[in-house]
Amino acid sequence: MAVLITDECISCGACEAECPNEAIYEAGTPWVLGGKENPALSDDYTYVVPDKCTECVGFYDEPQCISACPTEAIILDPNRKETKEELMAKKEKLDQIGR
Repeated sequence: MAVLITDECISCGACEAECPNEAIYEAGTPWVLGGKENPALSDDYTYVVPDKCTECVGFYDEPQCISACPTEAIILDPNRKETKEELMAKKEKLDQIGR
């Protein structure tokens, strides 16, 4: 599972600094994975790149962005369910290819 930033986001940047996978980007900012730049997933508000989000597995016991958000705009994405093992495998892949 990845986290999801809803339209309640106020673009304060609190969550971005907390992400150990560098999976959170400001609105309109292209995202990078393994050195390759990709188009922004949202031009309207801060967003999470699901391919980079591990819910902080391998770093912390819970997603740090959720507790950092002052508006409760960050939730677990119900459409992206992954096991702890899958999330750890994603983290290990990110470690190898670069965030």
